[in-house]
Amino acid sequence: MASVTLQNVTKIYRGLRGEEVPAVLDLSIEVPDRAFVVLLGPSGCGKTSTLRMVAGLERLTSGRILIGGTDVSDLPPGDRDVTMVFQNYALYPHLSVADNLAFGLRVRKTPVAEISRRVREAAAILGIEDLLERMPGDLSGGQQQRVAVGRAIVRQPRVFLFDEPLSNLDASKRAQLRAELIKLHQRLQTTIIYVTHDQAEAMTMGTSIALLRDGSLQQSGAPLELYRSPANTFVAGFLGSPPMNFIRGTLHVRDGNRHVFRESGAGSMEIELAPRRDMTRLIEKEILLGLRPENFQPLMPGQTPDAATFPAHLDIVEPTGAESICYLQTGANTLICRSRHVVDTREAGHRMLFRADISNLLLFDPATSQRID
Repeated sequence: MASVTLQNVTKIYRGLRGEEVPAVLDLSIEVPDRAFVVLLGPSGCGKTSTLRMVAGLERLTSGRILIGGTDVSDLPPGDRDVTMVFQNYALYPHLSVADNLAFGLRVRKTPVAEISRRVREAAAILGIEDLLERMPGDLSGGQQQRVAVGRAIVRQPRVFLFDEPLSNLDASKRAQLRAELIKLHQRLQTTIIYVTHDQAEAMTMGTSIALLRDGSLQQSGAPLELYRSPANTFVAGFLGSPPMNFIRGTLHVRDGNRHVFRESGAGSMEIELAPRRDMTRLIEKEILLGLRPENFQPLMPGQTPDAATFPAHLDIVEPTGAESICYLQTGANTLICRSRHVVDTREAGHRMLFRADISNLLLFDPATSQRID
């Protein structure tokens, strides 16, 4: 296997009238050997362009790509020792599953005995031994994707590239294949770069996430690091379902040393914040309070209000079984709460108290969108 390094990579396409259309801008990412790195972001952020540049299917406008320490920026795809699994499977419809798996090896004139061994091993790893004689048109979407992954495995490349391989599958098949790809990585100890717009895939599969927006890297690191310590409001809002609530307000001092956040406008939220370093520079200044839906809860019978409790009008309750998704109005904002308690749908339309977990509140600069440490 091998590490992959992107150094100041830029990709500029040309529009219909010759204008420059930037896809990737000055992107630097380090993918360690045997890591599973996910390129995450909304459609059009440059994920697939980045992957195709690593594969050699797109030329760089500027920058360098190194695989295993060797500069491959100008090498053709066949000389990079990488393999790519596409979103649309890209199987040969006129070849059997076994022949699809073996095709790349035959092109490279691999000995017949070696081809047979690798095909059998890949089929066993993916549980498709009974499909080897079938044609792609006779397979389900999940089976076709396993064959596409198997075709990559038999190559035994230094780097595996996956371009949204599960997006065409239904939810249950996606979850199943997600688990299989995680086990595959653990078994083969491969270097994987995986492109997706699905945050659940990124959070559960990757050892590291690189989150892109408009061709630029917003933040990279371990999944929980990005979730708990987002660099800016984009990262905070993109990761998490339901997404993070952002409440505009100001910070005030009460009783000499208590720092209280007060929602702007006609909002009803006024909560005391946990002590932080250098809070004095934020006094009387506008800030954004970031509050994840699971980090505040309805006050239950018998619980006593405190300085982190605020009132809100409960609009809608969506029971999901073990929890409830609540939509509420503070007067200035609509907030989403993921309640660990089952909230009676008959409570909708009433005013309720909610308590925030002040240890998990985040503050952001509304002018720059950057998190305030």
